[in-house]
Amino acid sequence: MASRPIDAVDTIWLNMDRANNLMVIESVMTLESPMDWQRFLAVLQKRVIDVYPVFSQRAVASKVGLNLLAPHWEDDIDFSLARHVHRVTLPSPGGKEELQDYVTAHLSTPLPRDRPLWEMHLIDGYGEGAAIYSRLHHAMADGIALTQVLLSLTDESPEPKTEKPPVAPAPSRGLLDTALHVGGATASALLEAPRLLTTKHLGEAATLAVKATGVTTKLLFSRNPASAVSGVATVTKRAIWAAPIPLEDVVAVAHQTGTTVNDVLMSALAGALSTYLEARHGEAVDIPTMVPVNLRPLDEPLPRDLGNRFALVLFTLPSGLATPFARLAETKRRMDAIKDSPEAVLTFGLIEQLGRTGPVLERVVVDFFANKATGVTTNVPGPRAPRYVAGTRITGLLGWAPESGDQALGTAIFSYDGSVFVGFKVDTGIICHPGELLDAFEDEIAALRRLAPAV
Repeated sequence: MASRPIDAVDTIWLNMDRANNLMVIESVMTLESPMDWQRFLAVLQKRVIDVYPVFSQRAVASKVGLNLLAPHWEDDIDFSLARHVHRVTLPSPGGKEELQDYVTAHLSTPLPRDRPLWEMHLIDGYGEGAAIYSRLHHAMADGIALTQVLLSLTDESPEPKTEKPPVAPAPSRGLLDTALHVGGATASALLEAPRLLTTKHLGEAATLAVKATGVTTKLLFSRNPASAVSGVATVTKRAIWAAPIPLEDVVAVAHQTGTTVNDVLMSALAGALSTYLEARHGEAVDIPTMVPVNLRPLDEPLPRDLGNRFALVLFTLPSGLATPFARLAETKRRMDAIKDSPEAVLTFGLIEQLGRTGPVLERVVVDFFANKATGVTTNVPGPRAPRYVAGTRITGLLGWAPESGDQALGTAIFSYDGSVFVGFKVDTGIICHPGELLDAFEDEIAALRRLAPAV
């Protein structure tokens, strides 16, 4: 029976499940027409199960006497797709609300630990088509890697000419679109710091030290303010999403204001929170959110063992500002500052070391940092052209990263085939009216589109 140790970073997410916030990455893929599920299962087996061992391995705690050692992945001798794939039909009328209700009903259900940590729900009766709802544990891999795994199921055409599994289309750089490049340069500088101190490059080392000190101060002393989107996490969650937003509208705003698509989308999130807070709290304040940053080279294939290779940065949304343009300008300024910061590298180092300390200290430290933000925001630029899975065209994609500690708001933004898909996963014990937040996001995009030509 094959077995391998679970990486220290992956172990953190394995140990971090709790009733009010599970470490499960949730994703929804909608399809244009009914699916040939047998064909889909064959593709799933060939392109995922047979390629990535963790999809057929379970997490097992290692024990010698009374001492618990690092857990390991072990082949599941009882593995079968039937234990992981569920086929259902939505109740009538089978619209977006029924699909959202179905997803919501599973958000607080832990994945069974006696088998590999994933499941898929094959959903018939969604409008004229179908949907695939995936639940993948964070211990298997980070969200960017798992997005690539899911995209490896897809093709450029309904009937690909080759039977060889296609290379998964790698997402473009996401929310911090140059953070990987800058972070990589910073990582090299950090590794070379001793050499820098003995050469003429003392100025570079000093600048790096100042930036690192600033990041450390920010991580230690920043706080999540009391607001209508913060509180003590509960087990009641809900997933909702908006109608697709034309990507060309967002691009137009970015071009007309000298910003980026990422700046516009994050600014819209800040505006949505501003509107929601004023309505529910009487006062809008800046709201911090965690942003995952990919640390894998996007031009290299995924390793067979997958795993987590990402960092988290703390980004404060300027939701306390009063106008759309003020929020957009400040969003750009803050984004640019983070891109020129070693924060991603430092937080990855913290996560890596934390994974070697044991579950008790892990929880304390993770909660300490998690509770500095109201949730996690992801923005993944996906394929620009339509993709097909088992011959059926994909009409929409969304995926939410897990929240930890008392975080209450997960924001998913995914660009695909000329549209932007936006959804929230909220703790309804804290955020009681998530539909208002979604409406406010759409209104903010519309306001920016209307006002941008005047710039």
